[in-house]
Amino acid sequence: MTVAMTSPPPPPKSAKLMRPLYFAAGVVLVGVGIAGYFLPVLPGTIWLILAAACFARSSPRLEAWLINHPKFGPSVVAWRQYGAIPRKAKIVAIGMMAVSFVILAVAHPPALWLWVTGAVLLASAAFVASRPAGPKTEEG
Repeated sequence: MTVAMTSPPPPPKSAKLMRPLYFAAGVVLVGVGIAGYFLPVLPGTIWLILAAACFARSSPRLEAWLINHPKFGPSVVAWRQYGAIPRKAKIVAIGMMAVSFVILAVAHPPALWLWVTGAVLLASAAFVASRPAGPKTEEG
């Protein structure tokens, strides 16, 4: 019995038009992510996760480079496989949320802004805290 091999259908035209935008976004996000590894107030991992998602839609070669990178890859892979955030990254993220809220509170914004910001930061901190720590990496 012979099975006819057919090629997959071509991607929709809109997907072809979006590839350059995903590629450009991926390059920018990698730049921001790398800066986040050196700047104490800017997280790096989230931008690299987003960059990997953009490269998955535009450049498999750059996606492979990013997920196989010895410094940046482990946290991206941990997120993809386990939805994990390294323990050190959790501590820094939640700590910076708390510092941000204190700075906002000291600035005496309108009460509504303070409550809304506090609720969003609290929900974000709860989400970060609820993620598994994942396998041990250089970051965690």
